[in-house]
Formats: sequence, structure tokens, C-alpha cells
Amino acid sequence: MIYQKRKKALILLADGTIFHGKSIGKEGTAFGEVCFNTGTTGYQEIFTDPSYYGQLMVTTNAHIGNYGTKSDEVESDSIKISGLICKNFSFEYSRPAGDKSLEEFLNDNNLLAISDVDTRALVSHIRDHGAMNAVISTEVDNVDELKKQLAKVPSMEGLELASQVSTKEPYYYGDEKATYKIAALDIGIKKNILRNLAKRDAYIKVFPYNSKFEDLEAFQPDGYFLSNGPGDPEPLVEAQTVAKEIIKRDLPLFGICLGHQVIALANGISTYKMHNGHRGINHPVKNLVTTKGEITSQNHGFAINREETENHPDVEITHVHLNDHTVAGMKMKNKNCFSVQYHPEASPGPNDSTYLFDEFIQNIKNN
Repeated sequence: MIYQKRKKALILLADGTIFHGKSIGKEGTAFGEVCFNTGTTGYQEIFTDPSYYGQLMVTTNAHIGNYGTKSDEVESDSIKISGLICKNFSFEYSRPAGDKSLEEFLNDNNLLAISDVDTRALVSHIRDHGAMNAVISTEVDNVDELKKQLAKVPSMEGLELASQVSTKEPYYYGDEKATYKIAALDIGIKKNILRNLAKRDAYIKVFPYNSKFEDLEAFQPDGYFLSNGPGDPEPLVEAQTVAKEIIKRDLPLFGICLGHQVIALANGISTYKMHNGHRGINHPVKNLVTTKGEITSQNHGFAINREETENHPDVEITHVHLNDHTVAGMKMKNKNCFSVQYHPEASPGPNDSTYLFDEFIQNIKNN
């Protein structure tokens, strides 16, 4: 397996730049927006995170696959990235608790992956020139045709992707005898969010992305949650309408990442596509309320307008990203509503941000 001859592969960026590598196993072609994640661990969680739908993932850690995969370390029912780009791929793994190799996991999910890529040079290019569409392919002698196909791939800006990852039918999570009931709008929800809510004595009903407020209200929940997810938040008009209704009634509302952006749009605060986004497990955030710093897990390519947030009479910025001072959290001054632009459920070691789930439950208690 590890000694078999591997087919040549390439990465073609929208600006015409080409990087070379070798296929992991599966042959073919895959398109998506190329982005990078700086995490040293957690690759299985990254690959199955619905927020990464439609993206070609570059892992900056030099070795990928060395601890294999484990069936319960997933954030959804399947791999959501469009393709994987890495430096050194480990065909064998050494973790006793592992279920299978990463190669088997990728093959089970029919994912195209390439390794032996100069990922440092590729990431430097993305950092300088911004996130852009790309194609990875084993058709290395067909560059002109790949360029034509790549030109037809839509930009992530303006792209609605929540419908591609959301549940088709409502479902329940947790103990139905739990103290609190939470209605969650699934615009790309991660399993660990549900685990964290259930762990806090909550019973959750998860609703499809295009559900109406009346659908969620019929569950008679104590609180409402807007999930993370992929794509541009602006096209999610139905989700914004749901958020407006919840806010108008002053019901407990918590949003994470895409949910955070939807809440901002519901308040008339605009969003924008970032140069290359935040994706990693060591992003520094300052809590302006407590003045404490947090090391956070982040995964987003869009952000909310800081100036508009600062000038909004009903909104207060609660968290800022210390690298670029983007808005990392906010709350409404006179409504039971708050949100963050990072993942408190994806603690990269210390549980710096899990208190946010406790705050949500406390808001429900106080309502």
C-alpha cells in the first residue's frame, strides 16, 4: 500500500498558479475554494465539519494521518470538504484507539486527496493573494481543460450552501426528560455543539435550514440556537427572518459562526468576505467583558462589519480577535441574544470558551 506507485497530481489556482503533488489513492478531479487550517491535530473533525463544505483543505501541519481515525470523532455523517491537500501523508497509524487509517477513511468517503505538495509555498500564496477557487486533479496533462472548468465554478461570495448540509427532516438529540428544550436551526450544525447542549440538561430539536419561526416555536422551546455552517450568510434570508422573529419576542438566542453572522444581518449589520479567513485552533480572542484572553478554534471566511457593529445602538461588541481586531462576539443590549464568531465546542486543549454554553443556559433560566 505505502510502496505502490502513486499518480502525479496538481493544484491549479484561479489565478493560474500551479503546484504539484501525488494522489493518495483515488484518481480524478475536485473543485472548490482553497483554504488552509493551521491546526496540528483534529484533521478528522475538520474534514467532517459542515462549515468546510465546498472547500479544498490545505493542512499546514507537516504530517497528516499519523494517528488514524476514530468513528466517534466526527462532526457530521460524512466528509464535507471537497478535497485534501497536504505535505506528508501517513498511510499507517499508531494510535491504539484508532479504528482505521486515514487512507481508508478517505476512500470510504470517496474523497480526492493529494500529498507531497509544498504546502508552505501554497499557504504563503493564499495569504498574499487571498482565498480563491482551485482545482486538484490527477489529469496533469489536461491543464487547459481544467482551466476552462475552473472558470465556471461560482465564487464563495454570494453562494448559499446551508441547504447542501442541513438536515432534510427535523430530529431530536439528548434526553427528552431534560430540564430545558432548545430549538436549533441547522445551517451546518456540528455534532459537538449538540453534545455540549445536551450535557447541560437540554433536549434539542434540530430543524432544517429553511424552517419558519412558527415551526421552531411549535416545539415550545426554552431557547433558540443558530448553528455554524458554510457559505455566504447574506443569501440566508429565511434564517435571518427567523432570527428577527426570535429577537422581536426577546426569547433566549445564541448563535455560533454562521449563526453569529445571521444575527448580525438580522440587525442590519453587513457582512463581508475575508481575505483568507480564520481557520485553526490557536486563534487569540479577548473577552471585553471579563478582559480575559481565550485561545479559540475558528473556521470562517466571512465576518461582520466592525464599524457598523460599534455604531449600532442596540448591539455591543463582547469579543475581538487579537490578530486583526475583527468582531469575535457580540450581544444585544436590551434583548436576550448573543453570538460568537468562533467554536466554543471545539476546545483546542483548555476549555477556554465552553462557558458560553453555560451563559446560554443561564439566559434561559433568567428568561
